[in-house]
Amino acid sequence: MTLFTIRQDFRAPSFGPTSQAEIYSEAMAQYRWADEIGFDFAVISEHHGLDDGWIPSPIVAAAAVAGATKRIPIMLSAVIVPLHDPIRLAEQLSVLDHLSQGRVWTVAGAGYRAIEFEMAGVDMKRRGALLESHLRTMIQAWTGEPFEYEGRTVRVTPKPFSDPHPRVLVGGGVEVAARRAARLHLPMMPMNTEPKLQEWYHDEAKKVGYTGGFVMVPQGPTFIHVTNDPEKAWAEIGEYLLYETQTYASFQTPGQWSTPKVDASNVEDLKKSVQIVVGTPEQVIEAARSIPQFGAMTFNPLAGGLPPK
Repeated sequence: MTLFTIRQDFRAPSFGPTSQAEIYSEAMAQYRWADEIGFDFAVISEHHGLDDGWIPSPIVAAAAVAGATKRIPIMLSAVIVPLHDPIRLAEQLSVLDHLSQGRVWTVAGAGYRAIEFEMAGVDMKRRGALLESHLRTMIQAWTGEPFEYEGRTVRVTPKPFSDPHPRVLVGGGVEVAARRAARLHLPMMPMNTEPKLQEWYHDEAKKVGYTGGFVMVPQGPTFIHVTNDPEKAWAEIGEYLLYETQTYASFQTPGQWSTPKVDASNVEDLKKSVQIVVGTPEQVIEAARSIPQFGAMTFNPLAGGLPPK
């Protein structure tokens, strides 16, 4: 089956007519709509220090989405775990787990933007080790029992709604990330479609005696726009999509491979990308049919600060 997801980054660039408050209000309305018609996931990301206000507080946003919806799973993709205090993050996710009654999935990412680590005062070179140690701490914290952490006794309450803890998947796109996920006895949500990720993951899982894990490979377009007039739509939304893709591409570091990345210098380049589908209902249905099992059709209706009207 093809999954249908709706993603919001809550961005309001200065060249657009929409205010940050209007973006937030419209995003919530769209999440409610997606919940009502049967979408499979509501997705929220995390980035810091962007001029356009890219959402820096995904847990706060997810709490609002949980209150505005009734059944749709909410995916935080991704929380940049090394930037957070693990005890505080465990508390926040436990509360969110209760507010959503177990609907939240958290993709735990290591991060990749140097400026975000500088802002947080965290050594970026340690991000992999911090991701693993923070997740181990959080899993222990979710037992609800007191334990020793950095020389002091801590306890996280309330215990999560979900048993034994909220859903967590480990992000990444290289061998060390796949093996890290397996060592932690957690599933993996990679940032690319590297074929060997599943091999590395299951090899490590076998070594540590972990069964039942899986790798949720991202497949399918990352922007869908349904219209009766594709050329007219491109004229209206092209500037925003170009801004969206160029901003994301600028985040990438040498050697990094991320499936949503699109290399484009103009709108014509965007039209050639398999990650972007701007088409008639019939064309979008055809695109959906070509997606592998458990791939996703991602709708990002406010991409790049796209005006809601």
